[in-house]
Amino acid sequence: MCGIFGFLNYHHHVSRKEVLTILINGLRRLEYRGYDSAGIAIDTPKVSKPELFRMKGNVSELENLVATASEPDMKIINHVGIAHTRWATHGEPSERNSHPQRSDVDNQFVIVHNGIITNFAPLKQMLIGKGYTFESDTDTEVIVKLTKYFFDKDPKQNFKDLVTQVTLLLEGASAIIVKSAHFPGEAVAVKRGSPLILGIKGPSKFLRIIPKQSGTHVQTPETESVDYFLASDAMAIIEHTKDAIYLEDNDLLHFGADGQFALYNLQGEGLSDEISREFKTLEVELSQIEKGGYDHYMYKEIFEQAHTVSEVMRGRLDHAGRSGVYLGGISARLRDIKRSNRIILVACGTSYHSGVATRSIMEELSGLPVTVELASDFMDREPVIFRNDTVVFISQSGETADSLVVLEYVKKFRALCLGITNTVGSSIARMTDCGIHLNCGPEIGVASTKAYTSQIIALILLALQLGDDSISNIKRREEIMDGLRQLPELVKEALSLDSHIRDVAAKLHNHSSLLVMGRGYQYATCLEAALKIKEICYVHCEAVMAGELKHGPLALIDDAMPIIYIATRDKFFSKISDGLMQVLARKGHPIVVCSKGESGYHVPEGFLKIEVPTTADCLQGILNIIPLQLLSYHMAVLRGCNVDKPRNLAKSVTVTEK
Repeated sequence: MCGIFGFLNYHHHVSRKEVLTILINGLRRLEYRGYDSAGIAIDTPKVSKPELFRMKGNVSELENLVATASEPDMKIINHVGIAHTRWATHGEPSERNSHPQRSDVDNQFVIVHNGIITNFAPLKQMLIGKGYTFESDTDTEVIVKLTKYFFDKDPKQNFKDLVTQVTLLLEGASAIIVKSAHFPGEAVAVKRGSPLILGIKGPSKFLRIIPKQSGTHVQTPETESVDYFLASDAMAIIEHTKDAIYLEDNDLLHFGADGQFALYNLQGEGLSDEISREFKTLEVELSQIEKGGYDHYMYKEIFEQAHTVSEVMRGRLDHAGRSGVYLGGISARLRDIKRSNRIILVACGTSYHSGVATRSIMEELSGLPVTVELASDFMDREPVIFRNDTVVFISQSGETADSLVVLEYVKKFRALCLGITNTVGSSIARMTDCGIHLNCGPEIGVASTKAYTSQIIALILLALQLGDDSISNIKRREEIMDGLRQLPELVKEALSLDSHIRDVAAKLHNHSSLLVMGRGYQYATCLEAALKIKEICYVHCEAVMAGELKHGPLALIDDAMPIIYIATRDKFFSKISDGLMQVLARKGHPIVVCSKGESGYHVPEGFLKIEVPTTADCLQGILNIIPLQLLSYHMAVLRGCNVDKPRNLAKSVTVTEK
């Protein structure tokens, strides 16, 4: 949701065309986050104001626009270029609402912004009263107009202090980069809630840590070249450098015209002294964010599950050659978790479904009560939290805004916070007391696939470790661990159903409504399958708890309603079979997801079946969801939908409703 990218080059010449190409490619890496408009700001040849390229539409269309830039071969030095993909929150998608937003017609200050300024309305009214004219409907324009207002009051103050003054007046979550014609070669970036990462590229002998009285900073000799990259996501940086700093909340980063930068933290009514942040080596490989011969990222990521289910277990299951589970990321707090009075799983969307999928086994093995909470609903209720609660935050990106709001709330009660994310250095990874990394690699497709199955495995590993001192659970734990060991091969077998699923999709893709039914462990599979079909096919799809059939949903059953019925064999089999018979008795024509080698539970000949391999009951949902992920994919392709970037949706939801 909204993508920020900045490219700063110092002490070496780069053509305007090359700067624009780098900015465009940076935006391409952020397209998966979801957006409806895009823009770029770079310096104008021989003119003292930045040049803006903005438009409603996609990055490819923006690339065509910037191709019209004058003097593309002109070399520029000590230059700041900023770029943005916008997902509309304040104001419809349009050129005037696109970023970068400007302070005035002369573009004295320009800004890119991710997040929401919650007090923009009173600030806007104040500025209108001071004679400032607004061109857009965005909250972002308030920031840049406010910057101009303070500059007009005192043109002698430096850029860093100017932006500090503005930022301290803003409420809400945001990440910004500001550049100005009044401060050529300089830029200020601020992180307050929304993610922002700094990448550094230069000769290693010149990127050295220089001790200072109040911290450390990177210093480059004035004659040596260095490039900086600012982005909402490491995937926009990785093709340029692996040396990065993850900014933390209230960090303010100032780049001087000489190519030096200094990092501060906003405190109270001003800035701290210079501070240091640890350099990280980005683990992402460029090949991981390419399609690799697949037509779509989602299709690639579905098939990557044959590998990612192993990665989340690597070094954790049968650790050091011994049978059992070891989660190093929680080892220091394991005793505290076991002593908890209850476990609360907090998440949104697909991550929430992974919590639903594992709640039962976590209760069974840990002996603790477990609840699963939607983050947005949690904060609507503001429930009672106790110090001896363990709250688990599940998020692929680690930047989910609603979950972060809950995290801030829970920390006030000093409850133990555990994060399960796929992004090293993310806000949830940093702010929680301990955690589990998914290790499943970047997920580009908006509709989550491999992260979902990895989350289920991570939560089951957690359940296994919490129950490792229970004698009564030994046999059960061994059954699950055996299932985990066999899982990679079983996932490959489930993926081999692809051609059959394509045929099923051909029979379903023209329907406007579907039902997905199941119960027990498979209710979560129903929820996730229905979400996938809604997300990328734009088809109404409802998950139905099969045990609730007689309480309303049976009214929907007839010979025209497409039904996917999950009826794999587990301890709920007899109840599942009864529900299926009820559907058949009302002339329903279900497509049955059943265990491989089973007869289909008295389903008459001619009814479609999807036969999946069998594993331990709590792991079965991993195998069941794979053909349904493929079904949603093939249906979307047949319907002509944009599989990787469905309309109105964003991969990383970094804003929350107030």
